[in-house]
Amino acid sequence: MSIDQQAAVTKTGAAVTVRGLQIATTSGVPVVTDLSFEIAAGEVLGVVGESGSGKTTVGLSLLGHARRGLKIVSGSVLLGDQDVLEMDDVALRRLRGSLVSYVPQDPASSLNPALRIGVQLREALKAHGSTSDAENTARIAEMMREVALPDDPEYLRRYPHQLSGGQQQRIGLAMAFANRPRLIVLDEPTTGLDVTTQATVLATVRDLAAAYGSAALYVSHDLAVVAAVASRVAVMYAGRIVELGPADQLFESSAHPYTRRLVGAIPRLTGSRVLVGIPGHAPSPGSRPPGCAFAPRCQLHSPECDEKVPEPLQVVGGHTSRCIKALEVVKLQAVTPGERVQSPRVDSSAPVLSLKNLVAHYGDTEVLHSINLDLEHHECLAIVGESGSGKTTTARAIAGLHRDWTGSIRLGDLDLATSAHARSTDVRRQIQYVFQNPYGSLNPRKSVGETVGQPLQVFGIASGREADHRVAEMLEQVSLSASYARRYPDQLSGGERQRVAIARALISSPSVLVCDEVTSALDVSVQAAIVELLGNLQRELGLSMVFVTHNLPLVRSIAQKIVVLANGSIVEYGDTAAILGNPQQEYTRHLISNTPSLETARMEAVELASEFGPSHALHVTRSAGI
Repeated sequence: MSIDQQAAVTKTGAAVTVRGLQIATTSGVPVVTDLSFEIAAGEVLGVVGESGSGKTTVGLSLLGHARRGLKIVSGSVLLGDQDVLEMDDVALRRLRGSLVSYVPQDPASSLNPALRIGVQLREALKAHGSTSDAENTARIAEMMREVALPDDPEYLRRYPHQLSGGQQQRIGLAMAFANRPRLIVLDEPTTGLDVTTQATVLATVRDLAAAYGSAALYVSHDLAVVAAVASRVAVMYAGRIVELGPADQLFESSAHPYTRRLVGAIPRLTGSRVLVGIPGHAPSPGSRPPGCAFAPRCQLHSPECDEKVPEPLQVVGGHTSRCIKALEVVKLQAVTPGERVQSPRVDSSAPVLSLKNLVAHYGDTEVLHSINLDLEHHECLAIVGESGSGKTTTARAIAGLHRDWTGSIRLGDLDLATSAHARSTDVRRQIQYVFQNPYGSLNPRKSVGETVGQPLQVFGIASGREADHRVAEMLEQVSLSASYARRYPDQLSGGERQRVAIARALISSPSVLVCDEVTSALDVSVQAAIVELLGNLQRELGLSMVFVTHNLPLVRSIAQKIVVLANGSIVEYGDTAAILGNPQQEYTRHLISNTPSLETARMEAVELASEFGPSHALHVTRSAGI
């Protein structure tokens, strides 16, 4: 938003005012406490924090809704002169979709799979008073143009499954803005999207909010994304806003130790640094201390922090912090980035995994075109690219989960069968897969111990007490205590579930670990811990890893080599620092430029050029006609 736009927004006053919001469980345990903020017309307010901090709960409360097991105890949500929390069910149904809209994290969940998208867009208009077919047709065409999608009848006749994730999300945005709402709540709308699609969605949110004067609440765990879309940011911890202020001030000179640690955990494109996570865990509702909830994890902790919850302290105009030492914290230097990544020495005598002329199909459609790459012993190879580029298909072919392929995949000297079912028990043991979704990859009816120990039985490695002992050791190795063996997935956080999935993959001592977007749904602090864990395991166990991701900054902290895929072909392949520091192809430069970052593009370009120089050689570079 430009300075002129910000000035105009300030003059209009707040479009949404939240005062003293209190949300608790139905048994009375506080979940969100004493929450107050305002959002101006046309402004995007970012809300960030770790899982469980209350971000989504607050977002839903602006629609007058509380999830099952929760209730809104007190407070007000003023939309103009209307208090949303005072409305009855009939009034709320009229409000939602007209004056207040919601965009969920999963684009597919917001669309009816049985209805064409044109029908769903028309329904969004008719449900809130629009009756003229001619007006609806014109408005639908306008909505499609606003979200940069075709408005021709053939496209509107498509079903949601015929659209990509980014297209589905833009249809969701079109529906949310259809009736020009005063307020729109966006709940992690770009999680799981590639950087190019993410950039399009973020630009669409900014443009539509400004064009319609809609106040927007943007919930995310990705601070770099929030920095790219929001003019102000609220940082939540344990159900409270601990810092609130303009995005540039908050990220450049944070006044709360928690915000500083979050910023320090963000991966950077400008250097291969060890990601610095935040030790410990946020307290759960019902176990929060009487004083500052962050005190047990804070390096600046003092006895007075435990006495009572700090009041918001004014740091500078519009910038507040719930820290008794806020004025001292804001003067501190930024969190020191981690040391440079010490990657294990790669053994290039013979590749542990080799792909030669790999061609993969879905039905009659060829989706991978002559993929050639090697994975060396002790090496981490990152595969990056946009959605549909072939990243996951390549990973699944390696694991034998996608079997419609030709060419050669060799594990050492052994040619692999196309499907995992046709491979030997030992080959299946040597190649293990960690899936993207930590919530869907674990059996909810099995304990952690049963889940992690199952490969020991399947591969005939161990049983009984020996298996229990190995499970305990493995849990300790992924930074979980042996006591976790008795827990079930619903008792774990997202980061803990992903650690369990990693433990299950590693307990059979594989040669190759395939990680498919394993950090995309995790907070930056948890992401930092998982990446640090994988790096340590790679060094300690001599693992070779295939790391599929759309997060380019993350690649700098874990991978020695990188493969850039576009439309099923390799565009660039070689040393990670060389490719990200001096990309040779326009497609790679396009990916990098679309990657959200706290640093400006100009600063990144200067740092990258000074660090690597233009002469850094690449292993392979090939035009894909892009």
